[in-house]
Amino acid sequence: MDRKTKIIVLFFCILKLALHLAADYNSGFQGDELLHIETGRHLAFGYMEFPPLIGMLAYIQNLFHSQSVFVHHIFAHIATVLTLVYTSKITIELGGKAKAVFLVLFCILIVPGFGRSQQLFQPVVFSQLLWVLSFYQLTRYVKYLDPRYLWYLTLTVAVAFLTKYDALFFIFGLGSLLFFKNTRQALVKHKFWWNILVFFALISPNLLWQLLNNFPVLKMFARLHETQLDKLAPFEILEGLIVSLNPLALLLSVPAIVGIFYQKMKLYRPLAFSIFLSVLFLAYSRGKGYYFYPVFLTIFPFGGVFWEKLLSDKKKWLLYPIACLLSVGVLLIPFGMPIYSLERYLNDLYPYEEKNVGGGKYAIRFEERYSVKKWNETLAGLKMVLYSLPEKEQEECLIWGKHYGQAGAVALLGERYGLPRPFSLHGSFYTWLPSGKMPHTTIAIRYGKAEGKDFFEPYFEEVRPVKAIYNPYADDEEKLWQTIFVCKNPRQDFQEIKKLFAERIYE
Repeated sequence: MDRKTKIIVLFFCILKLALHLAADYNSGFQGDELLHIETGRHLAFGYMEFPPLIGMLAYIQNLFHSQSVFVHHIFAHIATVLTLVYTSKITIELGGKAKAVFLVLFCILIVPGFGRSQQLFQPVVFSQLLWVLSFYQLTRYVKYLDPRYLWYLTLTVAVAFLTKYDALFFIFGLGSLLFFKNTRQALVKHKFWWNILVFFALISPNLLWQLLNNFPVLKMFARLHETQLDKLAPFEILEGLIVSLNPLALLLSVPAIVGIFYQKMKLYRPLAFSIFLSVLFLAYSRGKGYYFYPVFLTIFPFGGVFWEKLLSDKKKWLLYPIACLLSVGVLLIPFGMPIYSLERYLNDLYPYEEKNVGGGKYAIRFEERYSVKKWNETLAGLKMVLYSLPEKEQEECLIWGKHYGQAGAVALLGERYGLPRPFSLHGSFYTWLPSGKMPHTTIAIRYGKAEGKDFFEPYFEEVRPVKAIYNPYADDEEKLWQTIFVCKNPRQDFQEIKKLFAERIYE
């Protein structure tokens, strides 16, 4: 990487980091993040919804004993910067130089989908990094046929699997190496079966955890397909993907497909076929739009190299109109991450949002834009209900969060409100349920109106709705209201209720 290219990479890394720090300042915690942060208190070789790496990162963040959004986004920001660096390295390995790297990083910057997915403390951002790292090692192996890079690839793919199970889509794409004579012969020469054995050895603790827990991840995927994925039409997925990736990104992704068949890129055909197989598997699985994001991080470098080769000395002026077109995409950055305050967003940007989403007065799509107000009001409401109870009941009372995000909010932020530890039977919180008798009085909270008390009624002799919390920013009807209930005289202990919810963990 020459000095000019290094300066370009450094510039985009600083700019991207600055945008994410601004977003930290203007946002709160998204519900899934609160679950991931809580995993740091319960280190294990696996969780109900995802592999163990997120728990290890959360454990380190939790050592700061902080409720700061910035602190809990440290690793997400590091992953984002490294993703830019290694995407640049892929571009260079494909023969690109400064112009190609500039176009690739500019394109990543203006993609709203990358803004949000790389902002939150979720496995998604680390999955993108590991996908790019793995593709970088794959590129080097295809290019040099050096066994060292095959071992590096084995390690990065194993870590990717321990980060998010969508690594299976990347692994499926590795089958492309068997379709080309030079890579197939190299694999046999390098005894690739040892790499497969080492890969399984590295991921075996998580596989064993899944086995001992009856493979909850399969139940989660089944539930996900039942409630969401089966309802997605292919055209709907494609349309959403183009919008979330910014239509201007087609300036790189479409030429990338052309560039792959360029004669001088013939060496990298196995890489192109690897991408094709991954996309094919994703499409067959009816993956959500954001499942495809890591793939585009590996497609953009081909587009960057294509344009750079086209921009010869006689045509280098073409770089300016291309850059100007990409610059228009900057206008979409605020729609992907909260770089503006909620007030400014509502006043200046919200009118441009689609209005065909059900929900509150504003129906804001991304929860983290308004979650500071949401969680403050929720926890204040729980505190008010808690202190309305007799003193003896206050001492033994616990809080039941029907949704893991509600339980996670109490777990992380509840101390400042004097709230007790929560429990939940939703997602991974199910495995962290207390033991012994349930307290005489439980404060329960769920999304929806007071009519939702029928969820809790089978487990208590008395269930009484006591407070409703309206959310004017909710982007769907389900989260428009939260209702707090006082539940008394439990009909069972924690062990019994855990059995009752064994098949309802993801409801």
